Amino acid sequence: MRYPFDRLVRADAVVVGSGIGGLTAALAMAPRRVLVITKGDPGGGSTPWAQGGIAAAVAAADSPADHAADTVAVGGGLNDPAAVEVLTADAPRRVAALEALGVRFDTGPDGKVLLGREGGHQHRRVLHSGGDATGAEMMRALVRAAAAAAHVETLPFAFAADLVRDGARVVGVTARTDDGEKVLALAPAVVLGTGGIGRLYANTTNPPEVTGDGLAMAARAAAALADLEFVQFHPTALASGRDPMALLTEALRGEGAVLVDDAGDRFMVGHHPDAELAPRDVVARAIWARLEAGRRVYLDATAAVGASFPERFPTVFALCREDGIDPRVEPVPVAPAAHYHMGGVATGLDGRASLPGLWAVGEVSCTGAHGANRLASNSLLEATVFGQRAGEAVRAAGAPPVEATAAFAAADPGPAPGDLSEVVAQVRRTMWHRVGVVRDGPGLTAAVERLGELEGRLPPAASEARNMVEAGRLIARAALARGESRGAHFRSDFPAPAPPGEEAAP
Repeated sequence: MRYPFDRLVRADAVVVGSGIGGLTAALAMAPRRVLVITKGDPGGGSTPWAQGGIAAAVAAADSPADHAADTVAVGGGLNDPAAVEVLTADAPRRVAALEALGVRFDTGPDGKVLLGREGGHQHRRVLHSGGDATGAEMMRALVRAAAAAAHVETLPFAFAADLVRDGARVVGVTARTDDGEKVLALAPAVVLGTGGIGRLYANTTNPPEVTGDGLAMAARAAAALADLEFVQFHPTALASGRDPMALLTEALRGEGAVLVDDAGDRFMVGHHPDAELAPRDVVARAIWARLEAGRRVYLDATAAVGASFPERFPTVFALCREDGIDPRVEPVPVAPAAHYHMGGVATGLDGRASLPGLWAVGEVSCTGAHGANRLASNSLLEATVFGQRAGEAVRAAGAPPVEATAAFAAADPGPAPGDLSEVVAQVRRTMWHRVGVVRDGPGLTAAVERLGELEGRLPPAASEARNMVEAGRLIARAALARGESRGAHFRSDFPAPAPPGEEAAP
């Protein structure tokens, strides 16, 4: 039997993506044989870019119940209570597990862990590493553990093209390596850990590889999706012309940094009771309104952080200095940017998707824990909590090896496409202007139509560009269907939340 593949690989499970969710799941599957497919080196994606930290109720004055209450308050009433309970109750245990893995959280002179506060939190409960390098520290420990794990094999520099199905069941993944090799990886369990959709937008804090691949793959396989309209725009990205834009962690505002416009107005005071520590969607829209009115907006940490910037926020300090800005003595220009996707592949509490054999973890998944808006520093937490649960579920499930059949030949990923940069640029502009911080019906309709036109310009082979077009159209359609404003989804033509039960159009 002849297949259009250069290599056939069999494993007990395939994990697509090597961020915190994917590697946590892979490690938890031991001793089952796991193949991790990743676009670049292991440990890429958004995780190492995460600055703020990981939220957990580890302080004596805090509790998982308070953490859950904050998560729901920010989530716009759409959180799944069971998912929130799992997320917040498991948080202290997952922090301890990360420490056991070698993650070094910042501590004070007394040896106790330092806790920060961010928007939407009623307590200081955010653990961080290296001041503002939490994600990088987590990935350091996870990549080291995965490299030492005998049950984990990695296929780096490989683009996962599509899920392979045998009837209704997912039985593998096709991939194309950077040197053109076509791979068929068969396994009774596939875990998507591909991250979010930030690169769909012209302004984003996400790295270039975050192109909605897992979401598009799951959609083509007919897996259930949820909450796609809810895209979080971080309010404070460094407005210096970078692409991606550099993130200015919310921990800065937690330590007292303030937002001012070019007239010197500290506009968040009076706009929301928590001022700069209001939920991210509130702050992002307030900044957006100032920018649309022709003002410029700055984050001023000169009084709150000042001379201690290099020690307390070394990542942010270095980024600012690269762009000729000294945040110790001058305010930093900021603007909103696409940062996180609350929607994704619908899963249960163990990461299991609607298709047999398919799981999803981290940002590509939708557990329901975030609702319409994610609480700050719950992203790394969700990835480790549900990554662990998914890995344990795959390990416990077991399944016989998958046998290759002639039907799998149809999953050929095709050759690498040519230059699609102009299509990608138009997708990003369309999403930013039509499906961005503030939306309306005509703009969303235009986005759906434009993305359909762009799809017609793509070659048939699997590509990031095709995934971006497909994921963008799914998000735009979901936003068009939700005729209300809720959480991170704001419609200027429907500026208020709809009554319960009437949140979305039929």
